Amino acid sequence: MSALDLYLTLGAFLFCLGVFLVVTRRNAIMALLGIELVLNAANLNFVAFNTQWGERIDGQMAALFVIVLAAAEVAVAFAIILNVYQRYKTVNIDEIDTMKE
Repeated sequence: MSALDLYLTLGAFLFCLGVFLVVTRRNAIMALLGIELVLNAANLNFVAFNTQWGERIDGQMAALFVIVLAAAEVAVAFAIILNVYQRYKTVNIDEIDTMKE
C-alpha cells in the first residue's frame, strides 16, 4: 500500500465522518465541526495528489484557498449562531423552526 493510498483512505474517513456529523447532529456547532472535517479531508487530498504527481504548488495553493475559505465560513457561521442563541436561547437546529418574530 503506497503513501498516496494511506492519505486517500484517511481523507475518505475524515470526509465520511464529517458528513455523518452534519447529517446526524442537531447542534449547530457540531454541524460546523462536520463541515470543517469535510474541508480538511479535501485539503488532505489536494496535498496528497500534488505531492504524488506534481512539481508545481497547485495542490498547496488550492489547500491554502480552502483554509482561507473555511476561516471566513467559521467567522460568519459563529456570528449567526451567536445571534440565534441570543434570540432563541438554543443552538439546536430542530428547535429553531421559525424565523418569525
